[in-house]
Amino acid sequence: MAGGGVKGGTVIGETDDIGWGVVKDPVHVHDLHATILHLFGLDHERLTYRFQGRDFRLTDIAGNVVQAALA
Repeated sequence: MAGGGVKGGTVIGETDDIGWGVVKDPVHVHDLHATILHLFGLDHERLTYRFQGRDFRLTDIAGNVVQAALA
């Protein structure tokens, strides 16, 4: 994701020695998706689509922009 407003070479989070579990600063897939939408200039909380009469967000009810990744 380097370029496009993301700091190159930045590592966010940490796993255990064998890479099995998150030890520090987990980032959920909803957070990653919200960050990508933010970089595209879209507000992930306002971007919705209608399905069976209900409005859904692309990041569901979760998702926060990972500010540490932004330049």
